[in-house]
Amino acid sequence: MGNYIKYNTFHKETTRKWKADLTRVQNWHYNEKQDEYTCGYGKILRFRYEKTQKSKNGYRSLVRVYESDDCKDCPYRDRCIKKTDKPEFNKRIYINRRGNELKAQARANLTSEYGLEMRSLRPVEVESVFGNIKGNFGVRRFILKGMTKVKLEWGLHCIAHNMRKMAAFSV
Repeated sequence: MGNYIKYNTFHKETTRKWKADLTRVQNWHYNEKQDEYTCGYGKILRFRYEKTQKSKNGYRSLVRVYESDDCKDCPYRDRCIKKTDKPEFNKRIYINRRGNELKAQARANLTSEYGLEMRSLRPVEVESVFGNIKGNFGVRRFILKGMTKVKLEWGLHCIAHNMRKMAAFSV
């Protein structure tokens, strides 16, 4: 079927501000032939090495590291490099090609005709229920411990929500 869940920057990427931000790697030109990026300010970042990265939840991914040869004379250095007090630091980016492929696939799915339909249904079907249970019932944390008991507690909250809706319609 495909992935139709929005990733964290999905909505931000469509804004004019995001597209105009020259410090964002997504807005840089990639030269596939020479395997290098050209930043928004014209500096070239060349491939240096690959490394395996492990996330907090244990997921391992292959990351390609690109670095500029010289950012010392760049007038926009303070916008790109966080450690501006160290003049020997150059801009370095970490590219997860597999992650970018999955993101592009998700973006294509979400912007397709079927994806637009699915996105329009989700807020109506699910998000309002979570907001209602959280806001009106005051459910911020589960009382019980353990996955089985949490599922049971969540089921009771959902039953209470449905009963409240049925009572409102029957009046």
